[in-house]
Amino acid sequence: MDFEYSEKVDRLRAQLSDFMRFHVEPVNIDWHRETAAGRYPLALIERLKSRAFSEDLWNLFLPGLGDDDPGQRLSNLEYAPLAEIMGRIHWASEVFNCNAPDTGNMELLQLAATPEQRRRWLEPLLIGEIRSCFAMSEPDAASSDARNIRTTITRDGDDYVINGRKWFITGAAHPNCKLAIVMGLTGEHLDPSSTERHSMLLVPMDTSGLSVVRDIPIMHHHSPEGHCELLFRNVRVSVANLLGEEGKGFRLAQDRLGPGRVHHCMRTIGQCEVALELMCERALERKTFGKYLADYANIQDWIAESRLEIDQARLLVMKAAHRMDREGNAAARVDVSAIKLVAARLQTRIVDRAMQVFGAMGLTPDTPLAYLWTWGRAMRFLDGPDEVHLRVVARAELARARGQAGRNACQFVPPAPLLG
Repeated sequence: MDFEYSEKVDRLRAQLSDFMRFHVEPVNIDWHRETAAGRYPLALIERLKSRAFSEDLWNLFLPGLGDDDPGQRLSNLEYAPLAEIMGRIHWASEVFNCNAPDTGNMELLQLAATPEQRRRWLEPLLIGEIRSCFAMSEPDAASSDARNIRTTITRDGDDYVINGRKWFITGAAHPNCKLAIVMGLTGEHLDPSSTERHSMLLVPMDTSGLSVVRDIPIMHHHSPEGHCELLFRNVRVSVANLLGEEGKGFRLAQDRLGPGRVHHCMRTIGQCEVALELMCERALERKTFGKYLADYANIQDWIAESRLEIDQARLLVMKAAHRMDREGNAAARVDVSAIKLVAARLQTRIVDRAMQVFGAMGLTPDTPLAYLWTWGRAMRFLDGPDEVHLRVVARAELARARGQAGRNACQFVPPAPLLG
């Protein structure tokens, strides 16, 4: 595997870094001030989106574009270092139309939408005209196993009728969120272990019977686009709103998550780089007991371990992206579980060290550290809890061991008997 950046990626990295430095970072304080005052969406975001579009820093995440669609047509491996740069400021991805959950939704629509669905929903998403959400998780089911989902989708003539409750639906509070991709149960008669029981529907957010019950703060960390609870009470949409085939929703959900986890993990690595930079700056300027913090061996250890862990995680994510590009999303399933585990744990660990170096200030809004720590902790649930991903990795390792049973016997040579 060769992870040297191509000339194109090097050029985009430099261009994106300059854009972040000269256009995004200077308005970061304004973004926080405006959203804290309850003003969202922001005019500054729209101005930045227009500039990014004009500079062709747009839809960087999406490899499969049509001839007339805006974007760079990058592979997962090419996009990964760009996601890291965007991730340094948590809200910046929207500027480049690379924000979740729209990224995954655009991938789904590219994969399974009809021509009419593409015209109505995909094309506006590709130009950043609208936002969307993905309604899968439920309060009454362990959604780490999507087969548990209980929201019902019932056929009634030329319509489907949806009843159920969803929560932690990112983006649903955004005023420009016009579409919910809803996953629900269409095959109640099938065996509960079947992966053919669920389907996806495209539901306009203004459909009668669909209501946003509340926006749920995560560990007192509030995102202006929302992590919402949605209620579906006899929500009726046309059968033409079915995404893909009936009973194929579980498979579509699996296809959606692979690239998105690469995006999440590389953004996390960008945030860990920020935390390490802040830790080093604080250690070099702060004195205790007559010495700079940087002179203490334990602080030096934290800094060195953080650098090693970030670089290790980055290489693991690049390996997963490389496999997805070469062999497909399904072949990289174990790799994707591995990076999801490593990245979420990395963020809480490194940000925790940085908070400790900052002392009490690390707990306040005077630095981004407390915010980044809460998001890292949330990532240990988002896109599947740690335990599910550990299980995926362990099962793959055990399957490999079963396939090699007995091959390692030569490694266990009994010692020669003592003579005499």
